[in-house]
Amino acid sequence: MIVEIKLSPADAADAAIVRASAIERASIAAKRVRHFEILKRSIDARGKNPLFVLQVKLYLDELPQAEPLIRESYKPLGQKRIVIVGAGPAGYFAALELLEHGIKPVIVDRGKDVQARRIDLKKIQQDGIVNPHSNYCFGEGGAGTYSDGKLYTRSHKRGDIRKALQIFVEHGAKTDILIDAHPHIGSNKLPRVVKALRETILEFGGEIHFDHYVTDFIIEENKILGVRVNNNDEILGDAVILATGHSARDIFYLLHERGILIESKPYAVGVRLEHPQPLIDRIQYGSPERDPLLPPSSYKLVCQVENRGVFSFCMCPGGWIVPASTAPGELVVNGMSLSKRDNEYANSGIVVAVELEDLQPYSRHGVFAGLEFQRAFEQAAFIAGGGITQQAPAQRMIDFVEGKLSTSMGGTSYIPGIVSAPMHEIVPHGISTRLRQAFKQFGKTMRGYYTNEAQVIGAESRTSSPIRIPRDPATFMHPQISGLFPAGEGAGYAGGIISAALDGQNTANKAAEYVYNT
Repeated sequence: MIVEIKLSPADAADAAIVRASAIERASIAAKRVRHFEILKRSIDARGKNPLFVLQVKLYLDELPQAEPLIRESYKPLGQKRIVIVGAGPAGYFAALELLEHGIKPVIVDRGKDVQARRIDLKKIQQDGIVNPHSNYCFGEGGAGTYSDGKLYTRSHKRGDIRKALQIFVEHGAKTDILIDAHPHIGSNKLPRVVKALRETILEFGGEIHFDHYVTDFIIEENKILGVRVNNNDEILGDAVILATGHSARDIFYLLHERGILIESKPYAVGVRLEHPQPLIDRIQYGSPERDPLLPPSSYKLVCQVENRGVFSFCMCPGGWIVPASTAPGELVVNGMSLSKRDNEYANSGIVVAVELEDLQPYSRHGVFAGLEFQRAFEQAAFIAGGGITQQAPAQRMIDFVEGKLSTSMGGTSYIPGIVSAPMHEIVPHGISTRLRQAFKQFGKTMRGYYTNEAQVIGAESRTSSPIRIPRDPATFMHPQISGLFPAGEGAGYAGGIISAALDGQNTANKAAEYVYNT
């Protein structure tokens, strides 16, 4: 039996009260309840006193049966092998899915393992040195590993979300992610989970090769046979899953040079907006101080300005802004938070959909017009930040809207530091004008949000890939190249850790069908 109850934060933290409240709601005899579990947990902050909304399952006259571990479904490996390019969520979850088919996954990744990545992240944070193969976007675990680990997705029709979350739990994530409306692991804990995923893949016979940068595709008669890495070694397979992430620009150029079809796709760019977290808590929870049993509050905002969508993206309560550049001479920022989300700042990307009118100056680049628009914005932000380190240009929120240079800057979570700059001019014109109008609208939606306590920091430009690698909707295979299976964010079919993981699983299943039928 499943019931829904609403409780204060204190009552929701007391298992005995949860059990008694669920029994009362169900109107059944307490002695019949042998066990209970919380299936879903969310917060209703619409009233004066925020409440936890719990969906509780009561087991009547019986105890629950233990669920089998997913790893128990992995089969002994046969002769078939599939090369997976990319060790992010799409790549790793594709590999785990292949183990259920008895197919050997052979993963290659340009970056380093999750522990070794830390050295390069420290260099970009403290010294402004960007390693183009190892950074916040590239390396084991992909872009999500050190940028928050949020597991929320609206992709409920794309696959078995519960299975994906259960895999994370089996590899060390807290069981809370199975019930929270907006599950989150945290950048301090996700690396250990990613390492455990790697160990499982290796334990069951897979291969993983780091520092293996794909420099060519091995193709004969429109069939892919494998990849060439580091301009030298060949890695062969019965198929190739291409799961390189949204920032692997070199892969897009390589595909184009080889005459392999790619397409431009919609995406969005903007800024990262940072508020003091207590301010967001006061707005959202309606009280001077947040109840310690409530999590730091978040928000989700969207509006239409001049026929364009403007929306919040990757909101990080109690989080940090980090440098996410993948090449020297560019400035990209992203958000992350640790598992407790206990930093004093809240940040979110606020972005605007990019349309053809924005891309007109870049039309000569053809399919790469969107990518070059993105790159130009990042390079302008780098120069405005000083053009030496990863110091970022910034402007107070109201100053940005009114087109005034900020005379002083406030505190920030961004470790490389910020410098006052005319962000209203640095952000591309069509994007800037819509952001300025949207901020006023958001201030009406959330009273207190529109304030000079908030700071606009740029550039927030890697919301998704501006390129899609096409695939047949039935087979998931590229329409020109047999055996090539584009997957995940880099291919244009996902937008976060869970959606990428689901797409990796789905792609692996299609690739398995292909290799067993050819």
